[in-house]
Amino acid sequence: MDPLQAAQIPVDEMMRHAYVNPNDPTRILLQQPEHSRRLPTMTSNSTAKTLVKTFLRTPHSLKTKFQAKQLLAQFLKTQPYSPSSTSILISVYSNFNLLHPSLFLFNSLNSPPLLAWKSIIKCYANSGHFLNSLTCFVQMRSFGIYPDPNMFPFVLKACVFLKNLRLGESIHGCIIRLGLDFDLFTGNALLNMYAKFQSLQPNGGRKVFAFNVFDGMPKSDELYGTLAQEKGASIIQLDSMRKFLEMMPKRDVVSWNTVIAGNAQNGMYEEALRMVREMGNANMKPDSFTLSSVLPIFAEYVDVIKGKEIHGYAIRHWFDSDCYIASSLIDMYANCARIEDSCSVFHLLSKRDDISWNSIIAACVQNGVFDEGLKLFRQMLTAKVKPRDVTFSSIMPACAYLTTLHLGKQLHGYIIRGAFNDNMFIASSLVDMYAKCGNIKAARWIFDQMEHHDMVSWTAIIMGYALHGHAHDALLLFKQMEMDGVKPNYVSYIAVFTACSHAGLPDEAWRYFNNMSRNHGIKPGLEHYAAMADLLGRAGKLEEAYEFIGSMHIAPTGSIWSTLLSACRVHKNLELAEKVANEIFKVDPENVGAYVLMSNMYAAARRWKDAAKMRIFMKKKGIRKEPACSWIEVKNRVHTFISGDKSHPLYDRIFEALKDLLEQIEREGYIPDTNEDFHDVDEEQKKYMIFSHSERLALAFGIISTAAGTTIRITKNIRVCVDCHTAIKLISKVVQREIIVRDNSRFHHFKDGKCSCRDYW
Repeated sequence: MDPLQAAQIPVDEMMRHAYVNPNDPTRILLQQPEHSRRLPTMTSNSTAKTLVKTFLRTPHSLKTKFQAKQLLAQFLKTQPYSPSSTSILISVYSNFNLLHPSLFLFNSLNSPPLLAWKSIIKCYANSGHFLNSLTCFVQMRSFGIYPDPNMFPFVLKACVFLKNLRLGESIHGCIIRLGLDFDLFTGNALLNMYAKFQSLQPNGGRKVFAFNVFDGMPKSDELYGTLAQEKGASIIQLDSMRKFLEMMPKRDVVSWNTVIAGNAQNGMYEEALRMVREMGNANMKPDSFTLSSVLPIFAEYVDVIKGKEIHGYAIRHWFDSDCYIASSLIDMYANCARIEDSCSVFHLLSKRDDISWNSIIAACVQNGVFDEGLKLFRQMLTAKVKPRDVTFSSIMPACAYLTTLHLGKQLHGYIIRGAFNDNMFIASSLVDMYAKCGNIKAARWIFDQMEHHDMVSWTAIIMGYALHGHAHDALLLFKQMEMDGVKPNYVSYIAVFTACSHAGLPDEAWRYFNNMSRNHGIKPGLEHYAAMADLLGRAGKLEEAYEFIGSMHIAPTGSIWSTLLSACRVHKNLELAEKVANEIFKVDPENVGAYVLMSNMYAAARRWKDAAKMRIFMKKKGIRKEPACSWIEVKNRVHTFISGDKSHPLYDRIFEALKDLLEQIEREGYIPDTNEDFHDVDEEQKKYMIFSHSERLALAFGIISTAAGTTIRITKNIRVCVDCHTAIKLISKVVQREIIVRDNSRFHHFKDGKCSCRDYW
């Protein structure tokens, strides 16, 4: 069957698209059999005829789809059948991407002329029916009709979206054979196609292209077979996109921009920048598109100086008010950790579209300015700018980091109401947010609702289970991911090692560590080494961890050594700790944590002079210890507590609640562990200092501020101390509540006197 005939539109559906008034007498026409190919002659008044003729002479004067549909109704009533006028009308519909009416008219032509073919090929391509677009092109050639240059951009566009380079090469051969390769617009379309295909080629897209040439009339019904049967070949050597550009006899700004953008998008940054310089030498001035293409390069290189030069050029040529340029500048400054400059660019914009809003929100979250990101998100909603899928993917990590579960739930509701919940990226962000806000059950429920899982969603749920201490569930999901054909990547292995570390599974971790490079070709990175060092340290294998770090194929950082130093403190190995501290101070002399840990270890060993020396040294260097801080969300408001702080309005009630809780847990056998306080003071003072740790203040406030049985969620900026861990286990038993504490390492779920970490953290 003729593929175009098979695509013919049913009568009732055509009525919806072509007519305003269903009672119009021309409806009789649509009651003809679907295979009818000819329009009958209709008559109408002279005014209607004149109007139709005017619009057919100046089709671009039609401004709306509604006008175009009205024109069809009047055309059918007043005009005699004419291939030329019908073709003009098809081109009108094609300009508005009205595929169904275009097909209806096209199928009425016995022998469609070139304009009709060109319009239907364009309409198919612009409507996303790329295979149909190419099918029409091949069928047109089989009728012996020669294409004009304006047709090829749409045909080449179809090749790109079908990701078929061989088809594109064949079309290029046809262009050469027909002598149309010197046309500027066709050349730009070819440049664009090869730029898009560069990323699919080895060595940055450089290869020798061979082009099949259409010659003769294809007979096969199968598109690919038709192209393969074409006779003749023309071989063009293209070492790079630059060489192809040089072959064009005429080039404009679009030509240069296409090559520059293609190189930039495929990581060929030096080539892209060289092309910008050559563009200037050719007396072509860069425009806003050029600047938006090169700014991401400086973002990637973290080269704020070059980025500022581009910014200056944009200001001098009045491009800085362009939303695309502004968004690229925001992204560039954000990548260079210059969030103040990103905000300045945004606030200077007189008009802000959704792209600029999304860019500044992502910039804030990316640079850890989470509160500002959330504030801007609210302002975006107030400005009546509708969020897009990327908006939610950008803002959700802020909720995850700040553990603002109520806001995360509000965003989730907005996502459902806006029908964004089917978006895989947003669903993955929700999984990550719920997991990091302490609700792993909600995270798993969303994961299970997803129709398809990609690497991001798998990694989010695996890491979620790892942080919550459900190591075996995490490893089971990792195996399931592999069985589903999703290949593990760099980040997913970090999640696996984290799971093994928090559950004390060194043998499994070593097996995964070896398989990572052997089976998947993933070279261990700093994060993998840090997770393995942490695992060995937690397991008490301190010497093995020391040797492991020393044998790394990349230079260990201070943070990797710090994981071992923390383990030395837990296992009270001061001798090794001193060796590790020396390694840290070599590579990171400003490492605050190392000084604090060593000071605390000296104090625990009653080496008060060494502890005092360490603190004096810190004071001289201006190194300050980060204060222990905990926060809790109650009734949609976050309350923050610092150890020993009495500034909270309800402190008296909090203090009384703590005293009452202490009496209750002492009856359960609690004995304060003052070894965790490293101040040179008497035991009573140490008991009071432990008593007022920030997580206990937050917990007491949560108990007096919420209904009985409510789950309490607390976040702490540093590791929970051993004494608080013991106390909170007993408190969960006496108050009959689930208490979830997230410290800087993991989640602790306290319930009925037990913790999910099984006292291993």
